Amino acid sequence: MQRITVNLPDDLDERLRQVAQLRGVTGAEPCREAIAHYLPVQTERRFGAAGAGRSGRSDVSSRIKETPGPECTR
Repeated sequence: MQRITVNLPDDLDERLRQVAQLRGVTGAEPCREAIAHYLPVQTERRFGAAGAGRSGRSDVSSRIKETPGPECTR
């Protein structure tokens, strides 16, 4: 486990001490929990653009010869 130093405003330090005292733990425990909640473990990389052009049809590749060619314009 690594040790870090964090500078807290007085009001946040007081709230941290109160929570720790009520729970009977050191101030480090609520800090670890808060950081773990704020920085969740990422298990997979998400690609936001993946599927953006999805047509909603599952038969597009099997019906490729039925799609209009370059002679069709808008």
